[in-house]
Amino acid sequence: MDNKLLEKFKKQLVEKRQEILSEADKTLAEMTDQNSNVPDPNDRATIESDRSFELRIRDRERKLLSKIEDALIRIDEGEYGICEECGCDINVKRLEARPVTTLCIDCKTLQEKKEKSQGQ
Repeated sequence: MDNKLLEKFKKQLVEKRQEILSEADKTLAEMTDQNSNVPDPNDRATIESDRSFELRIRDRERKLLSKIEDALIRIDEGEYGICEECGCDINVKRLEARPVTTLCIDCKTLQEKKEKSQGQ
């Protein structure tokens, strides 16, 4: 993969990382600012439901953040865009759709088939 394309992916990953961290900071600030003394039980339930939903989103983003960090390391080490299963190049269109991917489409399809057959 050429350097210009690598820089494009690196910039995209860094921006996504910053966006996730910014959202996490905003969520933390909102949760610490909220007053927990809401007298109406329905309002309290709504607030708790919203908090739970927000925390689930942040947990998913935390996992994505880890994948972003790994992808940035792979870029620095010259391993980005190479399938960790077969060693072939990962198609650029796949990387554009999922820049944190570590598997080419063929290996990912095979992995999903194995998971599906084990789940039955």
